[in-house]
Amino acid sequence: MCISKSVGQGGANNRAESKVVQALLNENLGRLKPFPPIIVDGNPGKQTIDMISEFQRRVLPQLTASGHVDPASPTLRELRAGMNRGLSLDKLQAIMTTASPADIVRYFKPLLANMATNQINTPLRMAHFLAQVGHESGHLRYCEELADGEAYEGRTDLGNTQPGDGPRFKGRGLIQLTGRANYVAFGAARQRDFVTGAKNLLPATDPNLAVDVSCWYWTAHTLNTLADVDDLKTITKKINGGFNGLADRAENLQRAKCLLGA
Repeated sequence: MCISKSVGQGGANNRAESKVVQALLNENLGRLKPFPPIIVDGNPGKQTIDMISEFQRRVLPQLTASGHVDPASPTLRELRAGMNRGLSLDKLQAIMTTASPADIVRYFKPLLANMATNQINTPLRMAHFLAQVGHESGHLRYCEELADGEAYEGRTDLGNTQPGDGPRFKGRGLIQLTGRANYVAFGAARQRDFVTGAKNLLPATDPNLAVDVSCWYWTAHTLNTLADVDDLKTITKKINGGFNGLADRAENLQRAKCLLGA
């Protein structure tokens, strides 16, 4: 389900669900000329309501132009039918509901490129990947673990065998790479050094690497296969070690499926 309550004139206007409708309206601009694109901000004001009403008048003339979109309604169905394939800036903003516009721009091209390279290339694979990235990164706001990493000190299971390895190799990337052994493994896969000097910081400071390390982890754990069968719980356990944040991941997934046609 794309939305659970009405968006628009007189609607409940949940912020996240309003962003979904705004993104869908922008996907249908070809049928709404001469309306300009709307800002996907979750605030369905006059322009959003006018665009919904005009869409209903032009595309669904048999219905009353109510200015709102209901769950499972013909309006919602037609908006989705008019979507372009793939990911767009507006779709990403609606999936990552609390991301800043600057972060959306920062990570959009790296996401497109790295998902394609790593065969995260079907609507369902992309939806699951973005759902997990959204939760792990706080909707693209964080690409470095907020804790200092001392909890990982001496964790030989993570390859932290030298003094200071815990903080030095704490979680970095949109899906966080953690532990010396994983930094070494990622470096070996990419034929780069992420261990010496300040190179351990690169997965947090380089947007492309922040995405790339997440895609590397995804493919290394064969998560495309689990995405293909729509197994949110097992994907979550492989990334989190448990089911922390499962409800948030599920909400992210619902929006991503809606907007990617999964």
